[in-house]
Amino acid sequence: MSATMNNPFNHIVEPLDPKEPKQQFFNLSKLGDPRYDRLPFSIRVLLESAVRNCDEFLVKRSDVESILNWKQTQTQTVEVPFRPARVILQDFTGVPAVVDFAAMRDAVMKLGGDPEKINPVCPADLVIDHSIQCYVNRLRSDSLQKNQDLEFDRNKERFQFLKWGSKVFRNMRIIPPGSGIVHQVNLEYLARVVFNHDGYFYPDSLVGTDSHTTMIDGLGVLGWGVGGIEAEAVMLGQPISMVLPEVVGYRLHGTPDKFITSTDIVLTVTKHLRQVGVVGKFVEFFGPGVAQLSIADRATIANMCPEYGATAAFFPVDNVSIQYLEQTGREADKLTYITKYLKAVAMFRDYNDPSQDPDFTQVVELDLSTVVPCCSGPKRPQDRIPVSDMKTDFETCLGAKVGFKGFNVPPEHHHTVVPFQFNEKEYMLSHGSVVIAAITSCTNTSNPSVMLGAGLLAKKAIKCGLSVKPYIKTSLSPGSGVVTYYLKESGVMDYLSQLGFEVVGYGCMTCIGNSGPLPEPVVEAITKGDLVAAGVLSGNRNFEGRVHPNTRANYLASPPLVIAYAIAGTVRIDFEKEPIGPFNISLIFLRDIWPTREEIQAVERTFVIPSMFKEVYEKIEKVNERWNSLVAPSDKLYTWDPKSTYIKSPPFFDGLIMELQPPKSIHDAHVLLNLGDSVTTDHISPAGNIARNSPAARYLTNRGLTPRDYNSYGSRRGNDAVMARGTFANIRLFNKFLNKQAPQTIHLPSGETLDVFDAAERYQQSGVPLLVLAGKEYGSGSSRDWAAKGPFLLGIRAVLAESYERIHRSNLVGMGVIPLEYLPGDTADSLGLTGKERYTVIIPEQLTPRMNVDVKLDTGKTFQVRMRFDTDVELAYFHNGGILNYMIRKMSTN
Repeated sequence: MSATMNNPFNHIVEPLDPKEPKQQFFNLSKLGDPRYDRLPFSIRVLLESAVRNCDEFLVKRSDVESILNWKQTQTQTVEVPFRPARVILQDFTGVPAVVDFAAMRDAVMKLGGDPEKINPVCPADLVIDHSIQCYVNRLRSDSLQKNQDLEFDRNKERFQFLKWGSKVFRNMRIIPPGSGIVHQVNLEYLARVVFNHDGYFYPDSLVGTDSHTTMIDGLGVLGWGVGGIEAEAVMLGQPISMVLPEVVGYRLHGTPDKFITSTDIVLTVTKHLRQVGVVGKFVEFFGPGVAQLSIADRATIANMCPEYGATAAFFPVDNVSIQYLEQTGREADKLTYITKYLKAVAMFRDYNDPSQDPDFTQVVELDLSTVVPCCSGPKRPQDRIPVSDMKTDFETCLGAKVGFKGFNVPPEHHHTVVPFQFNEKEYMLSHGSVVIAAITSCTNTSNPSVMLGAGLLAKKAIKCGLSVKPYIKTSLSPGSGVVTYYLKESGVMDYLSQLGFEVVGYGCMTCIGNSGPLPEPVVEAITKGDLVAAGVLSGNRNFEGRVHPNTRANYLASPPLVIAYAIAGTVRIDFEKEPIGPFNISLIFLRDIWPTREEIQAVERTFVIPSMFKEVYEKIEKVNERWNSLVAPSDKLYTWDPKSTYIKSPPFFDGLIMELQPPKSIHDAHVLLNLGDSVTTDHISPAGNIARNSPAARYLTNRGLTPRDYNSYGSRRGNDAVMARGTFANIRLFNKFLNKQAPQTIHLPSGETLDVFDAAERYQQSGVPLLVLAGKEYGSGSSRDWAAKGPFLLGIRAVLAESYERIHRSNLVGMGVIPLEYLPGDTADSLGLTGKERYTVIIPEQLTPRMNVDVKLDTGKTFQVRMRFDTDVELAYFHNGGILNYMIRKMSTN
């Protein structure tokens, strides 16, 4: 990561402190270029990386000039390299990355190279946070321990594999299970803000294998999510090839109302920026309103960057950032050099000084005083609803046609009530009944203001005699041990527990579908009445089928609102006009128990203190005794167990040879799936629990497992056989071939309706290549590599869509799957495509970025599409059959 001897910019290197001449930095202010001071702060980070790593090979002087000339080049699709300072992974995406590294070592050995060259060059941190599930909850003092024990029992094999990786791969640190959510641990502990490494100071920056990596942007550390395969290349020392982004300046001003939470602000920002259109762009926040936001508030806004579609959501470092670092226990000497360095290179921000405002591609703004309490749902995070409109909005959604805001329930069934027995008492469920209420996810659990707000609301609710119905699955899964620490010290933890919100685990739980089972009587009542039951969670994702199969409506809300809706027991309530619950004769309204910002801030100032962070994080890597006692091998090559159902050597490199083969056209392909708009990676990638009637379940049953041992798809990401069978297995997948939601398709030659994997397998046995047809925003959602690996294993050679989400398109390229895009004005409907035709895609030997190619149908029709290889580097990956094949060939020859 340090400068090279032949770096043409060595003349601007100088010591940060004359007393320490060996501690140097590239002083960008001495480039002598007036363009530098007008650059957005996020672009200055890209520029510094290019200057420091300029070697006239991977990074050229012309790249530096392109970034300096950002004002002109931002709209010209200019490709630049970026070498992040580090990589961060979580275990769902980290396990397959380590599996790939292990398989790459085998492949390099077979090609005659040195397998130990497959080793992280760029520092990598992996936090195990996605494996824990909410099986035990509600008024159980041992809920946390029971869930953690179950997590370890079910994932011991995966954890042993990761421990092997931590031993044999240099430059890789693994944070054990039970430590917290990756993004919160990153914010509170792993973030450097400024690196001091190899004699150089430079900005902390990163890419991560989780789309919400952007949360760290709230601290002034530039970072975003990439696919696992892309992250692996960075770990191996390759720069990211990226198109220089436009930067939307988002000006915040005004003062939020005393009852407003950071969740309300972020849901408002998410809807606004979705309307503006920021896909593929950076968003950089500025204006006097930013100075009023804590780092936790900024991190909440940055966290939901994928939900509004931007690449990054950057808040440059200011005095509030330094205060946060001090609050979270960072050493005083680090704070000194961070401040000194960032001021020296003009990357330290004063949000109240408009003279520092850089040039932006576009400026939009938000008056914080206009923000109102809100939720988002019932199926997408950008569909914001003021809390005052929740009741009427849900009732409108009930009768609306099936879509993002509709369930198509006939009017005569809108008031269906289903009685059921639970713990020997009778209860009623109806449309809108809350059955899951979870304070969960990195978005909000990192924010003391909303967590303490939830605790204070719980305290007032208990004192008013309010309670939560016992059948509602309540849970609290903090993002780090610090949260539990300050909830206990402030005295609100007991009140949360009394309402059923005791700690059930430290990790990303309900938000990613690790919500565990609902009580059987509740499931039976939902099924009997065909009810649109609701989940309310403080997360960032509420796509169909993600939270739980039995909650068709899911709403994102602040932690205090999660508790409020749990107490109410339904989302069909107008909190402005209807009481949340009775107290003797008086009626209690939500406003009667809602804490103000002033109340919350007073508690936060008293109880969220540096000693808590120091105490928790000093022992974070050693506190889990079961992890410490795990025995793992230390051989440089992994010994694969053919009986394992968790860890399996993937077939990606089977038959790999050193010589490149010319690209081949796709002949007479069948369409496996005919999809519409906004198909997300949650529809594509295996996620959640493994259904008992699925191809993956049959595979596991054939290997002697019972349903209780299936575990989740996420926990089995190290086994390609399971993951291929879970690709497109989401029960909410809408396939035009079937005209309904189902994880199935039609095998066109026979006309049979089959599970997607079974149809793909039959096509592959016949040697037939496959395509997917899709609409707009194909692949929106998380940056999961299995959303690309799975289709590759199903035999899908190309996807033809109207538009792509940035990360997913990149992942398809990384796996050698061709992303094809209709030309402007063309769609499947305008071209008369039914998906039942056979498709031939003509791929010439000489390829150029974003070139048009011909598609010929067996009907005789021919039309052109754009091949979305956006850069020369992506073409190089395609010629090699994918980014990992490219790296193996490179490592085998060096």
